[in-house]
Amino acid sequence: MKVLVPVKRVIDYNVKVRVKADQSGVELANVKMAMNPFDEIAIEEAIRMKESGKATEVVAVSIGPAQAQETIRTALAMGADRGILVQTDELVEPLAVAKMLKALVEKEEPGIVLLGKQAIDDDANQTGQMLAGLLGWPQGTFASKLSFEGDGLKVTREVDGGLEAIQVKLPAIVTVDLRLNEPRYASLPNIMKAKKKPIDTMAPADLGVEVAARLKVLKVTEPPKRAGGVKVANVAELVDKLKNEAKVI
Repeated sequence: MKVLVPVKRVIDYNVKVRVKADQSGVELANVKMAMNPFDEIAIEEAIRMKESGKATEVVAVSIGPAQAQETIRTALAMGADRGILVQTDELVEPLAVAKMLKALVEKEEPGIVLLGKQAIDDDANQTGQMLAGLLGWPQGTFASKLSFEGDGLKVTREVDGGLEAIQVKLPAIVTVDLRLNEPRYASLPNIMKAKKKPIDTMAPADLGVEVAARLKVLKVTEPPKRAGGVKVANVAELVDKLKNEAKVI
């Protein structure tokens, strides 16, 4: 069984994001980029499936500029078998990403598509659900645990009230959450081997998808700075402040 894992190139989560002076977006020039952390968890889970004999091939897919090839190389160094780069310099919205992934799924015919539940740059949390809708496949979102049972997959999901377990038939779409696993570090020999693994490059037009934006960003602003905290002398004063100043009780 083949596992397809989309991986997105985003600003490294250790970097303090700065808004551009013209408020048209965030500053990307000379900023350290990395694989979206949730996608890294998805890659790790796919590799574990292969190591346990449940999967035969792991394919990493990225949609973005030529530099996204570095993100695919990171996935290959972790243990993915090959990569596909859909190269475009346009800002691609979740629906266009889902349409391109649908075309790749129809071409590659994987048994599972594993995605991070969201990207840490736009926090859209839409691509996996849209892809499942376009393909008509079952989906398990926010997975914190996965296990193969019969001809399907048991997905333990993190929900507001705790955990929810569902069973999905394969092929299926699964979006992964933070606690599913801890991604491995790529060893130096594997980083060297990754340089020789194949990466196919194509354009969105090759998949028959138009990437023109449907949304317009009006303005990007910094969040308001937090005010400093205060110390209270006792519980009564705390309750009074919560009731009369913060007005939360």
